[in-house]
Amino acid sequence: MRNAILYVHGRGGSADEAGHYRTLCRNYDVFGLDYHGSAPWDTKDELRAAFDGLLAKYETVAVIANSVGAYFTMNALQGKPVAQALFISPIVDMEKLIRDMMSWAGVTEADLRERREIETDFGEKLSWEYLRYVREHPVVWTAPTRILYGDGDNLTAPDTVRAFADAHGADLEIMRGGEHWFHTPEQMAFLDTWVKRYL
Repeated sequence: MRNAILYVHGRGGSADEAGHYRTLCRNYDVFGLDYHGSAPWDTKDELRAAFDGLLAKYETVAVIANSVGAYFTMNALQGKPVAQALFISPIVDMEKLIRDMMSWAGVTEADLRERREIETDFGEKLSWEYLRYVREHPVVWTAPTRILYGDGDNLTAPDTVRAFADAHGADLEIMRGGEHWFHTPEQMAFLDTWVKRYL
């Protein structure tokens, strides 16, 4: 039996991005998931079904996940036999990110609790239900994990990603000049080399 990779995109991405990894991971069959939900409780069943479907056909299933896709992956697949997880610019502390966005928008927890949802000037919708879910469903992640992080990431602070890596025994690779969205030729070359090193 061959080995499989499940690719989980970030916000605004698509399953088509999995095609990039097919050229890098020739010893794997790579599948992209076009999940339809935008909240962790919506995406959980979709990710579990996709992973379980692959596990029924393949000897091992690894995961490559980008940005919020990494958080969705950890929320959905904790406890599953993930052979290896490669996280690119992952959101590793969703509660902290939400609280940071609340601070940027000048929104207090009392405001959010009362109004339930608040649109921000920077295009994000703050949700009391989302914050409550994150607090009530802490992630317990034990799969072997490697993280690629750009030191110019504007969503996750260096201390946050280092704390996660230390707590989970994850390998952390930091690209100088990298951003949250790896997209320049230099950044993509760095990403490709990193992926090929492990897959």
